[in-house]
Amino acid sequence: MKRYPPQRIVCLTEETVETLYLLGEDARIVGVSGYAVRPARVRREKPRVSAFTSADIPKILALEPDLVFTFSDLQADIAAELIRAGIAVHAFNQRDVAGILAMIRTVGALVGAAEKAEALARRYEARLADIARAAAGRARPRVFFEEWDEPLISGIGWVSELVSIAGGDDVFPGLAGEKAAKDRLVAPELVIAAAPDVILASWCGKKVRPEKIAARPGWQEIPAVRDGRIVEIKSPLILQPGPAALTDGLDAIVAALRG
Repeated sequence: MKRYPPQRIVCLTEETVETLYLLGEDARIVGVSGYAVRPARVRREKPRVSAFTSADIPKILALEPDLVFTFSDLQADIAAELIRAGIAVHAFNQRDVAGILAMIRTVGALVGAAEKAEALARRYEARLADIARAAAGRARPRVFFEEWDEPLISGIGWVSELVSIAGGDDVFPGLAGEKAAKDRLVAPELVIAAAPDVILASWCGKKVRPEKIAARPGWQEIPAVRDGRIVEIKSPLILQPGPAALTDGLDAIVAALRG
């Protein structure tokens, strides 16, 4: 890192972008992922320099960043190339709610806004606790969260936790701890056997088609299909392990489970 706190930050995933805006530190951002959509004004305020597994390295270097935020092993090659070019990189790898809260606190510490980050994280912790208390005592629907359709992929850790906080029970809790999507593959017949009451679907970059889900062979006997409880959760709200998941994403799950 050339300066502390860093004055020029590039964020290669959405959740660190939203966190910096929420902390009032968005003036430090000089480049963002093309998937950054929160807040909406980010798309007109900040230059886009990457997708998820690819990035415009020369464009990033031209921005002369003091620090670049990356996420997960899927951006490891990008991170390595930037490090070889002499750029300071912080790679996050949060996969659960505790990790999201830690990410918020770490971003705050790295930009000299630790107190603001602590206050933000504590507000989220209180919010999660309030929602969990509100769900206590209610009937808990069985939930299948479909992260992708071909092949079927079950929800990752933070998604499963948020389903539980919202008052539901993930039908494949044992898969939620698997970080890689390939390790969360589910056979269609296992979903039939699990008999979820609600199907939540979020296909990253692709609109969910409930009628396509309902038409799968044998799925007509699933309670969620029979009762018309197939609900799309927009991927920017739930598949980014950051503030969006703890706010609008969680609210969408609560609404779906009560609907």
